[in-house]
Amino acid sequence: MRKTLLAIAIGAALGGCAAVGPDYQRPAVETPTNWQIDIRQANDLANTRWWEQFQDPVLDNLVQTALQENKDVQIAAARVEEYMGRYGVTRSAQFPQVGADADGARTRSSENGASPATSPNPINTYDVNLGVSFELDLWGKLRRATEAARADLLASEEARRTVILSLVSQVASSYLRLLDYDTRLGITRATLETRRESMRINRLRFQVGLTSEMDYQQAVSEYQNAAVQVPALEQLIVQQENAINLLLGRNPGPITHSDHTLKRLTLPQIPGGLPSDLLERRPDIRQAEQQLIAANAQIGVAKAAFFPSISLTGAFGTASTEFSDLFNGPSRAWQFAGQLTQPIFTGGALTGQLHVAEAVQKQAVLNYQQVIQTAFSEVDNNLVAVTKLQQQLGDEQAQVQALARYLELANLRYKNGYSDYLTVVDAERNLYTAQLQYAQDYANLFIAMVDLYKAMGGGWVQVAEQMTSDQPQPPAGTDPAAG
Repeated sequence: MRKTLLAIAIGAALGGCAAVGPDYQRPAVETPTNWQIDIRQANDLANTRWWEQFQDPVLDNLVQTALQENKDVQIAAARVEEYMGRYGVTRSAQFPQVGADADGARTRSSENGASPATSPNPINTYDVNLGVSFELDLWGKLRRATEAARADLLASEEARRTVILSLVSQVASSYLRLLDYDTRLGITRATLETRRESMRINRLRFQVGLTSEMDYQQAVSEYQNAAVQVPALEQLIVQQENAINLLLGRNPGPITHSDHTLKRLTLPQIPGGLPSDLLERRPDIRQAEQQLIAANAQIGVAKAAFFPSISLTGAFGTASTEFSDLFNGPSRAWQFAGQLTQPIFTGGALTGQLHVAEAVQKQAVLNYQQVIQTAFSEVDNNLVAVTKLQQQLGDEQAQVQALARYLELANLRYKNGYSDYLTVVDAERNLYTAQLQYAQDYANLFIAMVDLYKAMGGGWVQVAEQMTSDQPQPPAGTDPAAG
């Protein structure tokens, strides 16, 4: 009869009653029907190695190094292992806990004590025991706790992916900014050479009396104005290289990159009509949802604490004063027991725990909704940035081309005595400023693309032809890297 009752109890526990507390349901979130900017169509939207779309082997190598060596990624991976262990500990409570022990002792009692020793004296004792304990999860407390622990584990994994996505984005953006500084340094050095030649010509013209010293000193001033920009840009390059090395888990040092221009990179095509559910791939959204699932399950744990807790224990073993008789039939010993614990008065502790769990769940819902709304905003903002920068760069190309022609005409007029040198100076300044602005915005376009990849949780793989005709290119004779 005892065995039958025990089997029925264990079967009921394993079959389980309906767990108390609310089952998780994803909150409804209002999503935009489309984005403010509708760009060209593409077919496939699933890629995690999105940085390869730029087709830059140097960038690929930097990203791979960062993923292997970055300390934040290693910390996040260790945190996942921590929560894997926590999940195993919590889940183990759903299963019977079995343990064994064995001991042997030889004891001699005093023959002159208050209770004289019995014969024989000394005496040997040997024990071997097997114990089992099992809590019946009738109300789902252990199942809800396991559900919460599993969600915490998945949340830690999504947090690791968030770190990786952020790291790759930082490496790509930092590398693109490094190329931007290289390009602007190239423009400045080319401008410096042009102004050095202009200074030389004006010195000769002043020496032979064709121009006044004012024109010569003006040329010297413009040369020095460009010269002071070189060390400033070189400083920015060194600082940017050190920032990249920090992301790579390295000590400060130079970053090897051969072709100092952004022109060799491919600007990926953006799919149009992006679906809102694409953002479900963002790890921060999935992390927020797992945190919500964990908080929801903790309500069930808090509610189950109001109900009785039933535990079964059993022990089977042998005990004997002679080792040779330890495993004989008369040496057997066993015990079965059941325990029921019901909270009656806790001074409001259980109610307080339930209120805490419900409040945490409400916070998790609001956080989940806020993370999604932030994601929508980031995607829309970066789509707008990419589109508007493309339009802006087209206008800047035309401006650079016009200013280059204007400088050419100003030099002709000055050499033939139809205008003063200030006209040439003004034309050089405007062209130099426009070239720098174009180079910076060209880099900003690629960085905006990186931000868009990050906002969409990893980017896309396009099967359409690479966007080449629409990619901004410097007009002939106005390569930013050539000044």
